[in-house]
Amino acid sequence: MSCQKIRTFSHALWQTSKSTSLCKVYVASCGSVASTGPTTQIGECCENEQNGSDLGIQPARSTAIPTSPSPANHRHVAGNKQKVSPILSERAFTTGLKIDSKTYLWSRYNEMKRLVHDLIPPGVCNLLNPSTIYANNEVDLDEVDIYGFDYDYTLALYSNTLDTMIYNTARDFLVKHYKYPEGISKYDYIPNFAARGLHYDIQKGLLMKIDAFHYIQLGTVYRGLKPVPDDEVLELYGGTHHVPLQEVSGFYGKGPMMKQFMDVFSIPEMTLLAAANDYFLSNDIEYDPGHLYKDVSDAIGMVHIKGYMYKWIMQDLEKYILRGDETYAVLHHLASHGKKLFLITNSPFSFVDKGMKYMVGKDWRDFFDVVIVQADKPHFFNNCGKPFRRLDGNGDLQWDKIKSLDKGQIYKQGNLFDFLRLTGWRGSKVLYFGDHLYSDLADLMLRHGWRTGAIVPELEMETRVVNTEQYAQSLTWLQALTGLLERMQMHRDPKSKEVLQDWLKEREELRAVTKNLFNPHFGSIFRTCHNPTFFSRRLCRFSDLYMASISCLLNYDLSYTFYPRRTPLQHEAPLWMDQLCTGCMKTPFLEEMAHIR
Repeated sequence: MSCQKIRTFSHALWQTSKSTSLCKVYVASCGSVASTGPTTQIGECCENEQNGSDLGIQPARSTAIPTSPSPANHRHVAGNKQKVSPILSERAFTTGLKIDSKTYLWSRYNEMKRLVHDLIPPGVCNLLNPSTIYANNEVDLDEVDIYGFDYDYTLALYSNTLDTMIYNTARDFLVKHYKYPEGISKYDYIPNFAARGLHYDIQKGLLMKIDAFHYIQLGTVYRGLKPVPDDEVLELYGGTHHVPLQEVSGFYGKGPMMKQFMDVFSIPEMTLLAAANDYFLSNDIEYDPGHLYKDVSDAIGMVHIKGYMYKWIMQDLEKYILRGDETYAVLHHLASHGKKLFLITNSPFSFVDKGMKYMVGKDWRDFFDVVIVQADKPHFFNNCGKPFRRLDGNGDLQWDKIKSLDKGQIYKQGNLFDFLRLTGWRGSKVLYFGDHLYSDLADLMLRHGWRTGAIVPELEMETRVVNTEQYAQSLTWLQALTGLLERMQMHRDPKSKEVLQDWLKEREELRAVTKNLFNPHFGSIFRTCHNPTFFSRRLCRFSDLYMASISCLLNYDLSYTFYPRRTPLQHEAPLWMDQLCTGCMKTPFLEEMAHIR
């Protein structure tokens, strides 16, 4: 967000706050915030509020909620004098007014809608830069001396054409080698059907999105290519949409009941699972979902084991590899500043060599102090059994004992414990980048104390969505409406309940709108309705930094310090921009909460 746009937005917020619609927001803390505005303005605000209530007019205080006022009085300081005005809590206010509750609720609704409209000034959208690096933890690049990289979807980004090729080849493998029905061949690849981070219930054959608290997001459960109704989901999971810990995928994304698809390569696998399930269901053919899962997994695995994917890319590098010049720029930038570089990848040397020559040049190995291929991650990071092997320039194995890891040499397999012993590269001076949160990053952060950077290509698309005016307006109004529901839920008469039900229905519709802007089936990979996704929680746990591509490093000086944004905890004072804008204040009136013991 540029400084100018921040100033513009803040100015618009302050101007609105001086009107009767928002003046109470800034006096919400009884002195802690009252000093932010002119005291005379505050006094007038309270007087106008009292006058308004006498006339039966909706008072200005509707958008603000005092955080912790005295139950008896609300004090505002003006100069050397104190002016005391009685609290007008929602309960006291509605009791005093002799107006129809339905009219009152809709007046609050309309006032809030006008407020939200006024608080989104022109130009407030399009503020996010897709080349930003985001911090989950504080990282000082000045302390980082060694940069490590995965290869696939880290140094090398691939076009979506690769997904189609993987899907088609695995689908044909199912039909020809596993003798699946020929009708499955009619299912073409569906771009943008699946999303990274989804869970698959192996026995039930269901693809779904789960949040950080192990709750299934209703509306994102698919059996085949068709959504499963919410009531059926609840029935399938014992009357709840919570998945117990022992059934959720384990540390590396694989559990007895659930599999989490964590890497970008898993997109075609999820789509093939959905297509195969859909064929059997549509044709009323009895089958075992567990067998289907294993067969599809094996078919996808054969694409990699038999080298099909490597062959396609090597035959047409220009078609499949994206933005190779940026990879060169990053490596040159780091090396020219004296940083040590290393590569640890599961891909074979011949494949990596050809790709790196295309992106970086024939002397690409000059950038790296250590190159390790076919590392067999994540076992490379947690198993000390495999020794390093050296390859010659043709990729053939050598039989000499490895006593050091030398620049210009290529090594195969090995393990991190020998890597640490031979290099001495330990702790927070090492920053390693990869796209797979489990295979690339988890062990490095939790077991070895390295800094980690997650490559999340989906950030680029999701940033474009967040930058749209439709998203900004929908999300801001959704926040405001939620705050309104929270404040008005004490109205229990039949007419009020009808209004609240209308609001709840609109809230669900707004959630669907914001979800569909990302992916019509599963929404954003980072968020469910209001919680982080299981993927998002793992992203925060296993990565210090995350970004759309390693080229984002080019935007930052190598002595730059990344600071994570301080976001409010639920119990902290709600003096935060989004809550000020929407009136969705989380700290209740003491008077209203007096019944809680």
